[in-house]
Parts: sequence; C-alpha cells; structure tokens
Amino acid sequence: MKHKDGKPHLQQDKNSRKIPMAIMFVVLCGFSFYLGGIFCSEKDKFAAAKEITKAAGSPKEKAAGALQIKAVTFPECPADFQDYTPCTDPRRWKKFSLYRLSFMERHCPPVFEKKECLVPPPDGYKFPIRWPKSKDECWYRNVPYDWINKQKSNQHWLKKEGEKFLFPGGGTMFPNGVSKYVDLMQDLIPGMKDGSIRTAIDTGCGVASWGGDLLDRGIITVSLAPRDNHEAQVQFALERGIPAVLGIISTQRLPFPSNSFDMAHCSRCLIPWTEFGGIYLLEVHRILRPGGFWVLSGPPVNYENRWRGWNTTIEDQKSDYEKLQELLTSMCFKLYNKKDDIAVWQKLSDNSCYKKLEAPDTYPPKCDDGTEPDSAWYTPIRPCVVVPDHKYKKIALKSLAKWPERLHTAPERVSDVRGGSDGAFKHDDSKWKTRVKHYKKLVPAIGTDKIRNVMDMNTLYGGFAAALIDYPLWVMNVVSSYSSNTLGVVYDRGLIGAYHDWCEAFSTYPRTYDLLHLDGLFTAESHRCEMKYVLLEMDRILRPNGYAIIRESSYFVDAVATMAKGMKWGCRKEETEYGVEQEKILICQKKLWYSSKQSSR
Repeated sequence: MKHKDGKPHLQQDKNSRKIPMAIMFVVLCGFSFYLGGIFCSEKDKFAAAKEITKAAGSPKEKAAGALQIKAVTFPECPADFQDYTPCTDPRRWKKFSLYRLSFMERHCPPVFEKKECLVPPPDGYKFPIRWPKSKDECWYRNVPYDWINKQKSNQHWLKKEGEKFLFPGGGTMFPNGVSKYVDLMQDLIPGMKDGSIRTAIDTGCGVASWGGDLLDRGIITVSLAPRDNHEAQVQFALERGIPAVLGIISTQRLPFPSNSFDMAHCSRCLIPWTEFGGIYLLEVHRILRPGGFWVLSGPPVNYENRWRGWNTTIEDQKSDYEKLQELLTSMCFKLYNKKDDIAVWQKLSDNSCYKKLEAPDTYPPKCDDGTEPDSAWYTPIRPCVVVPDHKYKKIALKSLAKWPERLHTAPERVSDVRGGSDGAFKHDDSKWKTRVKHYKKLVPAIGTDKIRNVMDMNTLYGGFAAALIDYPLWVMNVVSSYSSNTLGVVYDRGLIGAYHDWCEAFSTYPRTYDLLHLDGLFTAESHRCEMKYVLLEMDRILRPNGYAIIRESSYFVDAVATMAKGMKWGCRKEETEYGVEQEKILICQKKLWYSSKQSSR
C-alpha cells in the first residue's frame, strides 16, 4: 500500500512490528530492477551522450564524451558480388511471389543475412568518363553486360565499340533519335519550353536517353526501372551521369510523395496499364501534381497505323485504347494532345471531377480520409484515387513559379512541417549557401567534372542541392521515412528525391555516386540503425575516388573515422564554417582497389 506521495506504508499486525524478510527482499529487487531499467535504456544512453557532447568544454572532456570503438577491417565480398543490390537481389527472387512481379520489389535481407564486406569493382574497372562526355559513352568494363548490347543494339539503345559502350540516343519508340522525339513532345506540351515543367519520372527508362535529353532542356528526370539479371538499365543511366533509381510499379507505392512530379512518361515500357483495375495508373495519378502530364508512346497509341507490328489485331488494340481512355477519364485525367505515336493526358486540378468519385458504386472510388497521401515506404497501392487536398492552393502546376524562380520560392507545403514557415525556409536556404561555400574549400573537386552524381542522405528542404544548382551535377535528396515529411517541399522547389530508411540498402547499384553528404544522420538514426551497416552501404554506392562529407556531432566523428579506415577510406577531420566544438566535418575519399579473388564471370 502507498500514500499519495508514493512512499510505502507498512501496516503493523497485532503480534509483531517486524517486516518479513521475504517481503523486503522482493521490494528491494523490484526497486533495483526499476532503477536499472531507467539508467540502462538505449534511449537514455543516447540522450545522455548528446548531453555530454553539448556540455563538452575542454579537449579532454570531449574525448571522454566521444563514442569509442575498436579498429576494424572489413573483408572483400566475393568477386561475383560486383553488382550486388541487397534489397533487389536476383539470388533471392525465388522466395517471393510472381503476382504482379512483386518479387522484383524491395525485399531486404534479415539482419543475420546482411553482408559485412566490401563490394569489389569488376575486373578492369576504370574511373568513369566525365560529364558531359559520359552522356554519350561509358567504359565497357564498368558495366560489363553483353546481353543488352546484343538484344537492344538494333533499337539504337547502345552499341559496343572497342572498350566502350556508345549511346546513340535511340529507343524502341524513337528510332530517329531521342532529340526529335522530345521535340515533338515539346510541340504537344508547350510548358516543357518555358520552365513550367521541371520534374519528371520515366517508368521503364531503358538506358535513360529520354531523361538525359531533358537535362539539356532544364528538366530533371527520375529514371525508374527494376533490377534484372541482364539489362542493368539503372546502372547504365547512373554510369552516364543521369538520375535513376531501381524500382517497379507493382504492389507497393513508389517512394515519392503525392502531387510531386510535373510530368510522367512511358515509352513502350510494357506496364499493363489497364490490368488489375488500372491500379498502376492510380499510382501515377498519386505522384503526379494537379495539372501535371502523363505521356504515353507505344501500344495502344496510334494503333490504327501500328497494330501490324505489335503481333495483335486492330480490334484488340482499339479495345485497349478505349479501355485506357475510359480508365483515365474515371481518374480525372483529360486527353490533352495527341500526334503520331505520342498521346498526352493531363491530371485535372478542379474539384468538380473529384466530387463525382464520392458517388456510390463509382470505380475507382475516392480514397478514404484514413489513407495518408504521402505514405510511401512499404505502403500497398490501394485501388482508389488519392484526391488532391483542397487546402493546398499552390501545388498545381499552373500555380507554381516557373523554373528557376521556384527553386528559392518558399513552397506552400513548408507550413505542414513542424517548425516550418517561410522564414525558416529562407533561413535554411541561406544557411546552405554558406555551408557549401565552406565545403568547396574543403573539397575543391566540387563544381568540377570530377563530381557528377551527388546524394544528400538526409535532407530537410533540399538546401544543400539548391546551393549546388549552378554546378554541373545533380542531387538525389533523401528524406528519412522516420523523419518529418519534407520531400513534397523538395519537389515543389523543382528538385528530386526519394524516401528511404538507412537501416536498409538504397535502391541503386554499386559505385553510382561521386559524392555522399550527410548532416547529423548518425545522431538522428543511431538508436535504430547500426552505424556499421550504414557505412558499408555508403561504401557500396560510392564510386572509387568518390567523396563523403560527413557532418556530425563530435560524439560520433572519431568512431566514423575509425570504421571508415577499415573500409579503405582516407579521412580527415575539419572544422565547420563557424568552428563550433559540438560539431565537426569528416572529409573522406574512397580508394580504388581490385578484388584479390577470382571472378566467376
């Protein structure tokens, strides 16, 4: 029994004032267990560590408060792991369902199957050809896939000449070259010329020639394709210096927020748009912003003239086109323009169409209020329409500032972020300009042709990417699936990115980024994600000679440096732009090494 103040009250019995020893023993054990739970929880240890870091004064105190780990050396992975993608590994496909090709979605290995080794480059690997020359050619030994050369050379995707793959800019639906194909598209969509359209997604991207051509026109594209055994489409794209990620529209939502892309594209991408109740189209609708465009070339567009080459009948193709048009209309798309092999639909931004979805027995129906529009990390695609939130007045394409003005305009969605405001956005924008100026002094390669593919591993508003916008590079902005949802703000600025959980591997091939940047990632995530696995993943996706800028609390910096040395990285510790003691910058560079093991290829 307890008093109101929580102190124990011991009742005396009639015969004795003595407390039985057994009761005392139980009480003391329970109290000790309670105290142990308080002082030994991981959460409190982590919080205490941060307080030590904040309170650190002298160098001795800081050293005592820093995380200490033993030196470690990581072994090489087997030589046949040169293109290892842990969460989309063909070796594990047989464990998963064939339904809607869901075996090609992300299926990460459990902790006891995680590899603790360094992924080797292929035999004969060379430093990648530099941008912009890389858009047209790459070293064969860096992406040694003969199958795609034999199967696709007649479509002018690529061709092998000597030690190089060349990219003529052809494709299944643009035999005259991608530039002429995009010229026609621009005639159909004038907004592609005046800065209205800035972000795009290409589903089933091939070797990303469409996305590569759009870069010259001020449009940045996320090229999307699944991992496969032979084609390595995404690896070719990134080797060329064109943004790309591994992914497939199947049973899970793509890792992007709703109302994010200005344009989506499919050029004979072989996605069965009208099957399964049009569920793949529903996902395109979700990620496309109001007023955005969906572009389709290939079956069943222009079936009147093309059906003979599609191994089908004109009746079947006509039926497919009518079904496609019916589905798109039911999802509040309208046919915007059409010519030759290209058809363009526009996602409506007015409310009148979406109100009709509330009627009983309507298909597809409006998603209920319990469906979070931006939930996109292992979230199943639902057979319903995600209706744009009426509270947003400035996310429609026509309401956004044109590029490049929109880059530094505070997006409407910033107010949804905790602590977010126009003022906070402007402050973040200014802060990153100062930081990047300092980074340039620490890593002079920034802004040169030595750095093309960049990743900001835990961005807030995309400030780091915005500050780099005048350099010949692009940035993949990653927002943690466990942090504040700010990725919509990133897209509203005209930048690109993806949701991700750094306890898992990123959806890309090895050796695909020249620069990785993180800002307090270990401080934010070390209670969930083991530092060792995050660093090994960074090593996997970083190119030889590539850089990592690790901005961290003093508590973590030395431990990261110790592990980085075991990955054959060279690191040095630098001061921040303001020289504060609580935070340091670690500049690391990955060395080129070759496997000492015999390749089985």
